Amino acid sequence: MPTSSVGRTTRRRAREHPLARARGSVSTAGVTLIEMLVVVALIAIMAGISYPAITSGIDSLRLRAATNGVVNFLNAGLSRAERRQEMVEITISLQDNSVEMQSVEPGFYRKMQMPDGVSITHVLPELPDDPAAPRTFLLYPGGTVPPLGVQLINRRSVERVVRVDPITGVPRVEQPAQ
Repeated sequence: MPTSSVGRTTRRRAREHPLARARGSVSTAGVTLIEMLVVVALIAIMAGISYPAITSGIDSLRLRAATNGVVNFLNAGLSRAERRQEMVEITISLQDNSVEMQSVEPGFYRKMQMPDGVSITHVLPELPDDPAAPRTFLLYPGGTVPPLGVQLINRRSVERVVRVDPITGVPRVEQPAQ
């Protein structure tokens, strides 16, 4: 009697991962605790190394923004005195860490606060009696520009001086000699 394949079942193997066959077990995906700790430690080391450079860059940007702001503020006061033919009063306060401007026009008042981490250390020329007192400079239309300067410093002790040239009347930024 011929044999038939009726009733005979063949099993097909499910496709397995090649490594699972070699090990004789089913593969599980994931990472071990040691691998995770190594990755976290590497990220922490990279962050620790780059943090001082990033904060130094941010401090430099804040100092640059403050010096440019003071230059623009003084330019606005000089321009207002000349173009509107109005007397402008500029007050620089070390205690408030700010520069203020007002004119004879009613309601005109501007104040510039220094950014966080930047402070005004000196107002030039310094007065011998009380260098920390607020200083007031008057800008007259058609008059001589007073020789005024503002020394700024950031958290990393980098200094910049904004001076108004009395001959040209243009504010400029200088780096003081260390």
